[in-house]
Amino acid sequence: MSDNTNQTSRQYLAAMTPQALGALGLNQVAFIKPVQEEGAEHYVVHAADGMAVRLFPTRELAELAIRQSDLQAVSLH
Repeated sequence: MSDNTNQTSRQYLAAMTPQALGALGLNQVAFIKPVQEEGAEHYVVHAADGMAVRLFPTRELAELAIRQSDLQAVSLH
């Protein structure tokens, strides 16, 4: 990517409203977050905007649900 393209992309992202930034990737990606529920580890699938969608008993089921919804699972660090 050229420096001009990178600069234009940064300017575009900097000018986005928080609502537009939250909707970015909404129909393409989801993420999984482990949580403690009733003394056991479960996994919550979140939409790209951070909204919790559903709780699963295993990470494998959460990943399967994401794939079946034609979404891409992303990792957050």
